[in-house]
Amino acid sequence: PTEFEMRQRNAKFAKDARSGKKPTHPSRQEQLAKRSPINIYALGLIAFVVIGGGELTIPDEVTAHAKPFM
Repeated sequence: PTEFEMRQRNAKFAKDARSGKKPTHPSRQEQLAKRSPINIYALGLIAFVVIGGGELTIPDEVTAHAKPFM
């Protein structure tokens, strides 16, 4: 980067810092720390199991034609 570009970036950094904005981007480690440790789908599955989700029944028409397991 040229001296002019560096001066522009420094000026932008100073302006953002004075205005109360966070002048630097958060690091990857900071971003990961803010994320939830559990996946949203896993959370939904756990909620489904805990709440019950109602009974899942298989109609007799489906099981009547099925071959015995053993």
